[in-house]
Amino acid sequence: MIPRYSRPEMAKIWEPENRYQKWLDVEIAACEAWAKKGEIPKKSLATIKKKAGFNVKRIDKIEEKVKHDVIAFLTSVAEHIGPDSRFVHKGLTSSDVLDTALAVLMKEAADIIILDIQNLLKVLKSNAMKYKATLQMGRSHGIHAEPTTFGLTFALWYAEMNRNLERMKTARETISYGQLSGPVGTFSSLPPDIEIFVCKKLGLNPAPVATQVIQRDRHAEYMNTLALIAGAIEKMAIEIRHLQRTEVLEAEEPFSKGQKGSSAMPHKRNPIGSENLSGLARVVRSNALAAMENIPLWHERDISHSSVERIIIPDSTILINYMLVRLAGILRNIQVYPERMKENINLSNGLFCSQRVLLMLTEKGLSREKSYRIVQKNAMKSWEQGRDFKDLLLKDKTIATYLSKRDIDTLFDLNFYTKNVDYILKRVFKKTG
Repeated sequence: MIPRYSRPEMAKIWEPENRYQKWLDVEIAACEAWAKKGEIPKKSLATIKKKAGFNVKRIDKIEEKVKHDVIAFLTSVAEHIGPDSRFVHKGLTSSDVLDTALAVLMKEAADIIILDIQNLLKVLKSNAMKYKATLQMGRSHGIHAEPTTFGLTFALWYAEMNRNLERMKTARETISYGQLSGPVGTFSSLPPDIEIFVCKKLGLNPAPVATQVIQRDRHAEYMNTLALIAGAIEKMAIEIRHLQRTEVLEAEEPFSKGQKGSSAMPHKRNPIGSENLSGLARVVRSNALAAMENIPLWHERDISHSSVERIIIPDSTILINYMLVRLAGILRNIQVYPERMKENINLSNGLFCSQRVLLMLTEKGLSREKSYRIVQKNAMKSWEQGRDFKDLLLKDKTIATYLSKRDIDTLFDLNFYTKNVDYILKRVFKKTG
C-alpha cells in the first residue's frame, strides 16, 4: 500500500509497467546502436521500434515456467515484434539491461526527492525567519542551558537538509552509470560503442569498468544518502515530539478539525506524524545497511543483491518521498506557543545566567576556579530550594565585593542571548540562498 502522503509519481516509477518499459528502452536503444553499425537491417529496426511492447500479465505467466524474469520479458516482447525479435538483446546479458534500467529508475526517483527537499527547505527558511526572535530555552542533556531562539532551530535544520540536498545530487550522479559490456564485462559479444550510444541516449555515463553488474558501492552510496535524509527528518521529529510533551508544550503538530487522538481519552492531541516519521527512519536506515551488504558479490557476480534491491530501493525512495512531504506539512502548520516558551525559561529561576556571572567575576580579577565555586554554590542553592538565582547573587557578600547591583542586573538581560541571531541567519542563508 502506497502511503497517502507519497506523490503518485514516485509510486509509478516502481510499478512493473514502468520498470519493463525501461528494460525495453535499453533493448531498443541497443538495437539502434547495432543498426548504426549495419548489424541490424533498417527495415528490421523499424519493425522493432513500431511493434515492440510487452504484457505484464503475460510476463508473469511465462516467468512461472522459465523462472527467469528477463527471459520472460524478452519472450513477451518477441510475441509483439515477430521474426525480427531475433535482433533484440543481441550481445547482451541480463544485467546489462537490468542494471542500466535500474540506474534510470533511481535517477527518476532522485529527481523527485530533490524536489521534495527543496520544498522542505522553503518551509524551514520561512520558519527560521518567522521565529528568529522567539525566545526559547536551549537544552543540553535535556536540561536547561542558555536561551536561544526557535528560529535558530529551523536554521540548523535548514543547514543540515541543505547538505542532504547536495548529497542527493551527488548520489544521483553516482548512480547515473549504465553498462552494456556482456557476460563478464569484457565486451566479448559487443563493441564498446554500443554501450556509449545507449548510455548517452538514456542520460547515463558508461561505467569505466564492470563485471556482469554495476558495482554495488554506487547503490550503497545512494541508499546511505537516503538514510542520512531519514536521520535528519527524525532529528526534527524527535524535537517536535519533545516540545509537544504536556510538561513542555512549546510547540505541537497541527490538529485538524474532527481529528481524534485516542479511542479512550477524548482530550489527547498526540504527535502521531512525528512518531510515524521516527519509525520510518528506522526502516530506511536498515535498508541502507542491507545495501552495504550487497557490495561484496561472488567473483564477477551472483544474484544475492537482486532480491534485496527489489525491496529496499523502491521502499526507501517511496518512504523518503512520503517522509519529506509529510514533514513539510507538519512544519508548515506547526503550532508555536511563545508565551509557554517564556514560562519555561523562567522555570529555572534565572540559572541560565550562571556562565555570564562566572565570566564577569573573572573579568573583575577573581580566578576562574574561585569564581566557579562561588557561582555554583549559589546555583545549587537556587536549584535545591527553588529560590531566585539573581536574589541569591545580590545577597552574596563575596560577590558584592566584585559586582554591583547594576552589574548583576545587566547580566540578566535576555537580549544578550539573541544579539548574534541575525549574523547566524545571514551566514546560513547567504551560503545557500
